[in-house]
Amino acid sequence: MSRINQLLSYRKHLEERYRRLIEQSDNYRYIDENKSDNAAFKAMKILSKISRVSYLEKEFS
Repeated sequence: MSRINQLLSYRKHLEERYRRLIEQSDNYRYIDENKSDNAAFKAMKILSKISRVSYLEKEFS
């Protein structure tokens, strides 16, 4: 598998995880604030990883 394909599949995985965490954060917003904050924090970390992967994709293209 080429490096670009690896980056694309990794980015897709991260984006799916990011969407799940954002949805989880929204669902827990009024039920359990700690779980909501934790999911939002993890989503922010994943968003920074997505940004780094996008930068690498541009470098390899």
